[in-house]
Amino acid sequence: MYKIAAENLQALFRKIAADQDLYLPVKVSDQVNFKAWSQDAEVCLDTLKTVKSPKDAFFPQSENLYTCKKDKKNIRIEPQALQEKDFVVFGMKACDVQGVKVLDNVFLSDPVDTFYAARRDHGTIVALACHEPEESCFCKVFGIDCADPVADVAAWMIEGELYWKPLTEKGEALTKAVAELLTDADEAKVEEEKTAIRAIVEKLPYSNLSLEGWGQEDYMDRFNSPVWEELYKPCLACGTCTFVCPTCQCYDIKDYDTGHGVQRYRCWDSCMY
Repeated sequence: MYKIAAENLQALFRKIAADQDLYLPVKVSDQVNFKAWSQDAEVCLDTLKTVKSPKDAFFPQSENLYTCKKDKKNIRIEPQALQEKDFVVFGMKACDVQGVKVLDNVFLSDPVDTFYAARRDHGTIVALACHEPEESCFCKVFGIDCADPVADVAAWMIEGELYWKPLTEKGEALTKAVAELLTDADEAKVEEEKTAIRAIVEKLPYSNLSLEGWGQEDYMDRFNSPVWEELYKPCLACGTCTFVCPTCQCYDIKDYDTGHGVQRYRCWDSCMY
């Protein structure tokens, strides 16, 4: 277990970004989303929920697959290179980490999505515990412990200090890379923080929702429920709900005429369409 003072976090970000790309919650025009770090970025680690989930670090909203170029009668196909540079997603919450695991079940199953797999191989997740969960949170219902996130590195912000605990080989490698900025820490304060967070969770109104009747065998009953006849009426079919959802994996594949060939790309789609 290690720690670093909050006033030294900028140095930590600078150290990480020197060798790899760094994405974290950044405030732009009063909205906080995961973006690439820069010296002048307004980092907001205390934001509990960003407007969008950080899933597009691993599953981008749009990405090129390959390009076909035409030269007279000859056609050349140029595949898009896979992710080769390491990167860090810093400050993900336990629920967003769980969302990535759902994407893993889809994209890492046969046939493996090589674009996604490359990003997962090169990406390191530093997850930050929720100091004070909101009234609308319901992570406990799905077995998620927001007090003890499971990622490559788990972190806690306590009394002006960031506590840091590597949990995987990638986490150990990142810890070694920034070791000069970290000091040894006692886990006692972290255990106290976990207890305090879990006490808050127990008092939240949605912490003990029942999932009974939502199993796979009940899906069609839910799908055909007459309740939707009322719920659908305010829906604009904009698709935003699935775009911000950390577990949605819908995508479409399209071709774009570049004028001298075709660029094939995929982009997020929505079942709401």
